[in-house]
Amino acid sequence: MFPSLASSTPLFILSSPASPPTSIAQFLPPPPVSCPSSLSRRRVIPGPNPHPLLSLPSHSTTFPRHLIRCSSMSVSESTSTTTQLRDSLLYSRAYWVSESTIAWNVDVGDDSCYLFASKSATLSFTDDKVRGEDVKIKLEEDSEGLPENVTEKFPHIQDYLAFKVPPGLDTKTLLKCQLAVAALNSDGKCTNATGLQLPGVLDELFSYNGPLGALFFEESVLLYLWAPTAQAVRACIYRDPSGGDPLEIVQLEEVNGVWSTEGPKRWEGCYYVYEVSVYHPCTLRVEKCHANDPYARGRLSSDGKRTFLVNFDSDRLKPEGWDNLANEKPEIHSFSDISIYELHIRDFSANDHTVPPEFRGCYLAFTLQGSSGVLHLKKLSDAGITHVHLLPTFQFAGVDDEKENWKCVDTKILEQLPPDSDEQQALITAIQNDDGYNWGYNPVLWGVPKGSYASNPNGPCRIIEFRKMIQALNRIGLRVVLDVVYNHLQGSGPFDDNSVLDKIVPGYYLRRNTDGFIEHSTCMNNTASEHVMVERLILDDLLHWAIHHKVDGFRFDLMGHIMKSTMVKAKDALHSLTKERDGIDGSSIYIYGEGWDFGEVAKNGRGVNASQFNLGGTGIGSFNDRIRDAILGGSPFGHPLQQGFATGLLLQPNGHDQGTEAVSECMLAVAKDHIQVGMAANLRDFVITSYQGEEVKGSEVLTHDGTPVAYALCSTETVNYVSAHDNETLFDIVSLKTPKEISVDERCRINHLATGVIALSQGIPFFHSGDEILRSKSLDRDSYNSGDWFNRLDFTYNSNNWGVGLPPKEKNEKNWPLIKPRLADPSFKPQRVHILAAVDNFLNLLRIRYSSPLFRLRTANAIQERVHFHNTGPSGAPGVIVMSIQDGHEGVPGLSQLDPTYSYIVVIINACPTKVSFACPALRTRTLKLHPVQAMSTDELVKSSTYEASSGCLAVPPRTTVVFVEPREV
Repeated sequence: MFPSLASSTPLFILSSPASPPTSIAQFLPPPPVSCPSSLSRRRVIPGPNPHPLLSLPSHSTTFPRHLIRCSSMSVSESTSTTTQLRDSLLYSRAYWVSESTIAWNVDVGDDSCYLFASKSATLSFTDDKVRGEDVKIKLEEDSEGLPENVTEKFPHIQDYLAFKVPPGLDTKTLLKCQLAVAALNSDGKCTNATGLQLPGVLDELFSYNGPLGALFFEESVLLYLWAPTAQAVRACIYRDPSGGDPLEIVQLEEVNGVWSTEGPKRWEGCYYVYEVSVYHPCTLRVEKCHANDPYARGRLSSDGKRTFLVNFDSDRLKPEGWDNLANEKPEIHSFSDISIYELHIRDFSANDHTVPPEFRGCYLAFTLQGSSGVLHLKKLSDAGITHVHLLPTFQFAGVDDEKENWKCVDTKILEQLPPDSDEQQALITAIQNDDGYNWGYNPVLWGVPKGSYASNPNGPCRIIEFRKMIQALNRIGLRVVLDVVYNHLQGSGPFDDNSVLDKIVPGYYLRRNTDGFIEHSTCMNNTASEHVMVERLILDDLLHWAIHHKVDGFRFDLMGHIMKSTMVKAKDALHSLTKERDGIDGSSIYIYGEGWDFGEVAKNGRGVNASQFNLGGTGIGSFNDRIRDAILGGSPFGHPLQQGFATGLLLQPNGHDQGTEAVSECMLAVAKDHIQVGMAANLRDFVITSYQGEEVKGSEVLTHDGTPVAYALCSTETVNYVSAHDNETLFDIVSLKTPKEISVDERCRINHLATGVIALSQGIPFFHSGDEILRSKSLDRDSYNSGDWFNRLDFTYNSNNWGVGLPPKEKNEKNWPLIKPRLADPSFKPQRVHILAAVDNFLNLLRIRYSSPLFRLRTANAIQERVHFHNTGPSGAPGVIVMSIQDGHEGVPGLSQLDPTYSYIVVIINACPTKVSFACPALRTRTLKLHPVQAMSTDELVKSSTYEASSGCLAVPPRTTVVFVEPREV
């Protein structure tokens, strides 16, 4: 309740009416009357807002889009005070951080600070006065500053001044208003003002653990929506996915920020839309926002505008044997046994003519046991791959769910064009936003399977078919990882069709900068997992996918933009799931992601984030970009011709200026150190002999900018990779960085070499689909929207998709001068024999990895004790890595015995273009033999490798990875 006006110092002043209210609720418009069930009743369409819009720039009648996107907006110094005040509510530079505290980075001097509220959003500034308020509350500066719990949650405002909010206010009702703070001088003139950011106080007052979304009971359906700032919420119930009038329009009732209603059982199978009346800071108005349920689970209508009411426990949604799937899943004894194959659902079958046309690019393609793609996955599974990582499968923007709306290009026309032509990309990009292709990193609703991958986006098909896909993959020995994108959302604001969360609780779910505008460091609409109910939505969503779809792991896009505490809670929540209670063994669910540290979250700018260096000890994996860059050279953001360990640095220059020979020699030696640390699972405390001859820990080996190479405390915190869906494919990057005059046979061997480093390293190996078949995207560095043409996979092994035209102009044009001559040269294109050899090589690498537990050591201590690197220090042969893994002997003190077959393993990686021979004293008198898998290989070069026990001399062919083993005595 509000304090009494009898207070000696007025804490608030009413502008209208003159008499004090008992509650601000008397200023609210009456709630809409519930509409009776009637087929003739039309859906209410929001009309013009009756309240005048605050003075905005004359060119726009809505909040300027460039301001919404801007991450660091400020008022021009040349604008007048009047203009600054007029525009001040465009900004939200103050924070209501707790019920008793508002933070504002302002020097009020002798002025007084006030909080203003208007339920109808009519705040404005005229003649330097605040106008249109319903309530005016005086704030006092708190000399103690912001409390520790506030600065811990909001470290980016730790130096702001703290202003006390007087006790006794009806704060919960105030939060439904347009709010501003202003500094007034002794004459009552406003000298500074701004809007407020509310997540802190919303978390304190409205954090909620109860039911959300749709709940189904024997006789009823219940709806729950968390929307504490909403003034009214209605649910429009529809029979059909599109068109028609609502069956009912039901007013929800609010209790402490949660709106709910109970409906009849007949609602099940219907569709609904929420109509939320709420103040939106993007327009400075009270808007009627029409939105899907943030907790939508089953599906949407095909146009994405209505939520389907579906009960996941219904037997009609379960494929045969679904309830027993947890008992059929391939076993995982330890996370260290995992290896991951990254795959896009559409890529998998869109070009597979062994798949019926209606299944191509869809969930059901994975259920066809005799297709080329499934047969290929079976080979990978039999050789050792344990997990398939599927690029986003949730509801994302950019692809219409109705296939009849797609546009396409006649491939016969594309096939007739020259390999270096710019016509293919022109034809593809002309329809790229209207075709069936997108990677999917533009989320609309996290918990709904994408409709475009279903045979029918309406009805229950997408649920049933998604489940059939999971079941089919599990039954061929592959667990399934979902790519989740909780760091950003496609839509924002009250009118965007792709906006959901920002319509329900505006300004809460999306992270904002200190001016109040949405952060876009992730490319779009960053989310804020540091806010309680954002974190809860993420955790609930993960549990939904695990329980209702029985998925086996999660890969987090831009995980560093999520708080570490959220990730730890996610892991704990998933691991707490049991077969008996939840139908899934949560302890076997592995989570990992991109631990990049950049943007507003860098260096813990918004709290301790889930970046590489913060995750040590959590058991959560993160991608190791160090080993990727060392193997290939440079980085995805550097010059594309920068060479690395495998691509010819020093040993076979490509003509690009890499520096002097001495510089190149040093760079190659540094790259070798980085790779060795990575092969030891990138452990912080693993000790190597550096190229300078010093004994150093992995954390003491530094990148070019002084960042430690190693960050992990256990092996499963490192996901080693050399390529992924981002950037060029492995074969493409090799074709760019190596000298133009080398043969395609040599490029293929370099491709093999790079995958070999990853396959035989400690930690989790990760492979981009197509690495094993020399996949090309015609040198496209970012094929997220490049259509099926540039993203084609051919599991018949007839083509690797090289030379299908210059890649799309938007992301590649500056490199066209480098790309064009390579695509035009027919000698760059691999033949079927090369692709078949690549498949054999990859399968053999996997077989070797899984032939011994020594390649998959489970603890940091085991790696430190058993893994050693030779050929190190200043005298080490350049371009050659020698790693040994030692096992113990049963009954012999020292190391325990892990491998019943081999007591000692040696891996030699020769990146040189020539054969190398060198003696390794530590390997003398060993009874080493070429690994039986390689001894039976079709690769004649690898079979020519030799070892001489008396001298410890090794001879390894060019660009070859060789594995020698010491068999135990029988």
